[in-house]
Amino acid sequence: MTVGTLASAQGPSRSDIRFMREAAQGGMAEVRLGELATRRGASERVRGFGQHMIDDHSKANDNLREIAIRKGVTLPPDIGAEHRAVLARLSRLHGVAFDAAYIRDMKLDHQQDIAAFRAEAASGRDEAIRRFAERTLPTLRDHYSMVKDISSHMRERRMRMGRM
Repeated sequence: MTVGTLASAQGPSRSDIRFMREAAQGGMAEVRLGELATRRGASERVRGFGQHMIDDHSKANDNLREIAIRKGVTLPPDIGAEHRAVLARLSRLHGVAFDAAYIRDMKLDHQQDIAAFRAEAASGRDEAIRRFAERTLPTLRDHYSMVKDISSHMRERRMRMGRM
């Protein structure tokens, strides 16, 4: 038996379980925030990005839930206090103000997510959880690229509007 196989046979480590729980809460939050973006976003780009969050994170959430069931890990039922605070703050905004705050939050959030998923992919002890992180990383990187592009577009637009 290899070390990876032995670790998997023993079940997920505490750090694997912590990663799963944080990923579950973050994924649920991405879906809820994406739903908010599709309703509150001023620009088509922000609304479209919100829909990407709904689609991609719903799929990842389903995959993670399947792994958790197989591993006997109980995932949190909701997004948690930190994510609820972000949702509440963004829920009070509309239009351009919403777009700016949402994109700023998504940029920071995806930087943090990429770091967490990269760490799990590199050093997670449970093979299934590690593979989940590896498979999800490219999507998170795509999201980060999209959000950087939207942010840049918004900045350029503000600069053009300021010159008029």
